[in-house]
Amino acid sequence: MAADIISTVEFNHTGELLATGDKGGRVVIFQREQESKNQVHRRGEYNVYSTFQSHEPEFDYLKSLEIEEKINKIRWLPQQNAAYFLLSTNDKTVKLWKVSERDKRPEGYNLKDEEGRLRDPATITTLRVPVLRPMDLMVEATPRRVFANAHTYHINSISVNSDYETYMSADDLRINLWNFEITNQSFNIVDIKPANMEELTEVITAAEFHPHHCNTFVYSSSKGTIRLCDMRASALCDRHTKFFEEPEDPSNRSFFSEIISSISDVKFSHSGRYIMTRDYLTVKVWDLNMENRPIETYQVHDYLRSKLCSLYENDCIFDKFECVWNGSDSVIMTGSYNNFFRMFDRNTKRDVTLEASRENSKPRAILKPRKVCVGGKRRKDEISVDSLDFSKKILHTAWHPSENIIAVAATNNLYIFQDKVN
Repeated sequence: MAADIISTVEFNHTGELLATGDKGGRVVIFQREQESKNQVHRRGEYNVYSTFQSHEPEFDYLKSLEIEEKINKIRWLPQQNAAYFLLSTNDKTVKLWKVSERDKRPEGYNLKDEEGRLRDPATITTLRVPVLRPMDLMVEATPRRVFANAHTYHINSISVNSDYETYMSADDLRINLWNFEITNQSFNIVDIKPANMEELTEVITAAEFHPHHCNTFVYSSSKGTIRLCDMRASALCDRHTKFFEEPEDPSNRSFFSEIISSISDVKFSHSGRYIMTRDYLTVKVWDLNMENRPIETYQVHDYLRSKLCSLYENDCIFDKFECVWNGSDSVIMTGSYNNFFRMFDRNTKRDVTLEASRENSKPRAILKPRKVCVGGKRRKDEISVDSLDFSKKILHTAWHPSENIIAVAATNNLYIFQDKVN
């Protein structure tokens, strides 16, 4: 079913919870089980903790537009108490959800009977003290805030600020800054909409706050550029502080150059020193102190360069792949086609192609590296570039903040892989 297609994956700050959003507007949260005493080496597996409907389909009567319920992004807030909080967004509306547990219920009310019906006051002759009785654990998800009516275009990113008081939401042309306590107004901090829409040359594709400096954020564009902005400079960040762009090699110029240079994802490293960007064919790592070119470029699927024409015809060239860092910023991961995903080790410069599939998903199965061959002769363990399945794509992945556990969304399946434990 199309509604089951996973559209975002996100670990919380401890890695104990993993949330997925899907095209049907649902959020499913998985919780890691505690290590069992009798199997100490067996790390906890992730099991369903809570499922709730976050967004419903809506209709904009003024524009005669259907608003999909599909969850575009989920972002967790750091845990402050026993409850968990997360932000989820579709194209138009951001919601703040509280996920909490309840294992006791009050009994012995004076004015109500056990079914909750009001009793006749004339029958009440004694005063009872209500008591809390244990009950089966219930996990409740309740919407605490709804941030709506602030975006004319589709929201593509949300990012929680390091002050934990504000967050931003970005659409194609504008970025808004919200306070968690205020739902009826937001500050517009970036606006690239031209006075005449016919002069529009680029759109915002992704945006993220710096992990430690609450005044700094980046946003990427469909032209392959990244702008670093400082909110201390002015209320409207129309002028960027830094502008990252790699000059194009004229010899590589083609009809597809502009499309494949569009950045689909931008992520700060945990240290805050680097930013990583993903375009159609590559992942690039930029040093915040060097704007003229990336310090590292990794080819994700260079063998598709010769296939760009057919990828344009079947619309795959517009797929938006995401990218993630591991907890120590030493390895990066991103998806590809045929349910392949790629990992690049920044220290050893080694890279590997792995496949998320039903055959590989048996417990304790070890993933074998895959290779794609381009030429005519093919080794038996290789797969030909012509037999890749472009309907199977890994757009969304997540990495546990401190351990080697990854979550990979392959259309409507979620795969969780972890390092082998001796």
